[in-house]
Amino acid sequence: MPDLTEAPVDTTKERKAGPVKGRWRQLSLLGGTMLVENTEASLISGLFPVIRHSLGVSLGALGVLTAAGRIVGVFAGPFWVWVSQRWSRKGVLVLATGFWGVWGIAAGFAQNFTQLLILMTILAAGYAASQPLSTEILGDLFESESRGRAVGMLYGAINLAASLFATLKGQLAGFDDGWRWGLWSIGALNVAFGVALLIWMRDPGRGASEHQLAGLDRQTREAHAKVTMKQVTALFRIRSLVILLVSRLLSGHLLAAAFGVIFLVDVYGFSTQVASVILFPMGIGFFAGTLLGGFLTDWTVRRNLRNGPVAILQTAQFAFAVIAYFGTQIDWGGIGLFAVFFALMGLTQGVNPVVNRPMIMAVTLPELRGAAFAIYLSLFEAVAIAAFSLGAGFLGDAFGLRSVFLWVLVGLMAVNGAFLTLLYRTYAADVARVQQALESRRRAALAG
Repeated sequence: MPDLTEAPVDTTKERKAGPVKGRWRQLSLLGGTMLVENTEASLISGLFPVIRHSLGVSLGALGVLTAAGRIVGVFAGPFWVWVSQRWSRKGVLVLATGFWGVWGIAAGFAQNFTQLLILMTILAAGYAASQPLSTEILGDLFESESRGRAVGMLYGAINLAASLFATLKGQLAGFDDGWRWGLWSIGALNVAFGVALLIWMRDPGRGASEHQLAGLDRQTREAHAKVTMKQVTALFRIRSLVILLVSRLLSGHLLAAAFGVIFLVDVYGFSTQVASVILFPMGIGFFAGTLLGGFLTDWTVRRNLRNGPVAILQTAQFAFAVIAYFGTQIDWGGIGLFAVFFALMGLTQGVNPVVNRPMIMAVTLPELRGAAFAIYLSLFEAVAIAAFSLGAGFLGDAFGLRSVFLWVLVGLMAVNGAFLTLLYRTYAADVARVQQALESRRRAALAG
C-alpha cells in the first residue's frame, strides 16, 4: 500500500478535473444492467406464492432460492472483478450482466424446484458482476462532490422501475404459469441490455474524475490498476470500511423487499395480487429516499465531511426501525395503510446506498474500489441476505413471519444504528489518507 501520510491536499480550482464526457448516458447504461437484476429478484419474491403452489414447495424454498443466489455471489462477485482487471470492465458487464440473461429464459422452463434453483443460481452468478463493477465505474464517472446525487439517481431509478415492474408482474399470479412469462421477459430484456452495452458503453478508466489526477493521461492514471492480494487484504485495515462491512451484516432492512409480499399474504391474509401492490409505493419511497439522501450527502461532503455522512446513515437506520414496527406489527385492515408504511420504509432504506457507497469510494483508492465493493456487496451483503432469507424462511415456518420481522426489521436495525456511532472516530481520518495518497501520486507523475 502507498504511504498515506503525505502533506495536506492542494484543492485549487485549476487542479479540478472537468466532468467526464457523457457520464449521465453511461450511468443510464449501468443502471440498465442493475435494473434487470433487481427486477428478477422482485419477480421471485413477488410471485413466490404462485411458484410455491405451482412447484409444490414450502415457504423455506423462498429462503433457499434467495440465499443460493447470494451465496454464489460470494465467489462470483470477486471473480468478475478479478477478470475485469485483467480483461475489460466493459467486456465483463456485456457478458455477465447482458448475454447471461439466457439463463433466465431457461429458468422459465423449469419443471421442478431443483431445476429452478440450479438455473436461478447460475443466473445469479452472472448478476454478481453488476453491482461491484457498476459502482466502481460510477466512482470514475463522478467526482466526490456529486457522487451522492449520481448514486441516488442510479439506485432510485432502478428501484422505482423494478418496483413498478414487480407490481405489474404480481398480476401474473392470475394466469397459469404467469411466473414463467416473467422470467422469459426478464431474460430477453437482459440480453437486449447486453447489446446496448456492447454498442454504446464507454469505460472512462480508473481515477478519471479524481481532482488530483486531472490532466494526467489514462495510462498514467491506471499505473496502479493491477491489484495484488496484499492490497486487497490491506482493505481490512481501513477502519471505516470494516465498520461499514459489519454494519452490512446487521442490515435487517434487506429482508423487507424479499419477504414483504409473502409476509402480507401469510400474516394478514391478503391475496398475492393485492399484497403485490405495496411494492410500487415502496419503490417510490426508495426513489424519494435516494434523491433526498443524494442531495444531503453531497451537501455534507462540502459542508461537514467529518460527521455529516455518518449522521445521515445512522439516522436512516433508527428511522427504519421505528417505521418498520408500525408497518409490520399492527393490523391496519386494508392494504392502503400498509402501502404507506412500506413506502416510508422504502424512503429510509433508499438513503442507505447514496450514503454508504460514496463513503466507501471516499476511503479507498480508485484501483481498490472494485475489490472493496466486491467484498461489501458480493461477500458481506450476500452473506447477510442469505442468512436473513434462510432464517426468515425456516423460522417463519416455525414461529411466523410477524415475529421474524419484529426481531430483524426492528430490533436488529436499532442495533445497527447504534453500531454506526463508531464511524465518528474513523471516517474523516480515512478520507484524508486517501486524498493525501492521490496527491502524492500526482506529484510523482509530474516530477517524472
